[in-house]
Amino acid sequence: MIEAFGRTDVGRRRKANEDSFLVAPDSHLYAVCDGMGGHNAGEVASQMAIESLADFVQKSAAESEITWPWGLDANLSFDANRLKTGIRLANSEVFQSAGQREDLAGMGTTIVAGLVADAVLTLCSAGDSRCYLVRDGEMQQLTKDDSWVSAALGEGILSSDDVEKHPLRNVITKAVGARDSIDLDVVEHTFQPGDVALLCSDGLHGMVSDDDIARLLLSSLDSLEVATSRLVDAANEAGGRDNVTAVLLRYSEGG
Repeated sequence: MIEAFGRTDVGRRRKANEDSFLVAPDSHLYAVCDGMGGHNAGEVASQMAIESLADFVQKSAAESEITWPWGLDANLSFDANRLKTGIRLANSEVFQSAGQREDLAGMGTTIVAGLVADAVLTLCSAGDSRCYLVRDGEMQQLTKDDSWVSAALGEGILSSDDVEKHPLRNVITKAVGARDSIDLDVVEHTFQPGDVALLCSDGLHGMVSDDDIARLLLSSLDSLEVATSRLVDAANEAGGRDNVTAVLLRYSEGG
């Protein structure tokens, strides 16, 4: 059984909230998007991506004759195919809309999405929105950032000490809607009872260290609503430079 709660906040520096999130227990889908683009284009992109993904996930569960635009990857599970196809469809919709309206030109969005079936969490992401797993008092990052500094760190160009203050730390290398196609990796993790997953935008992890995120979570997991509030409040207290969004999932057996 999954218990879930999400919260988003505009932060202390931005006039509009371009983050969107989804908590959809009926379809077992959970997602966070962080939009980008001028005026309200980022807000449009993030909401469009959420709606497009949710629509395909819902249809693919209910309709046996649904069209799979890119076919099915035999190396992936059914849910992994659903999630990957849904995000690719979202990418196409955001990209085409950006090309059709001048006020939406250049819009795009990060995404981190999880689909839960029984005890399996299927994850897919693009950009620097993240998923963490809290288990037995420890937290680990399950997704990989699609960012310049992450790539540079992996290649040994930067050290971990350089990343936090690097002038290119906010440059992402992949986003939904940025190009006409998107390359996506899908990973699956098996929940254990008591596991908690955190999906969040960089408005949280860019303002609050992983150690502090873990400390806040571990001290407030009796209530997911309280935990999300504490995470958002911590990001704002640290400066609130960006919109901040957090979605928490807790797995338990039965139900």
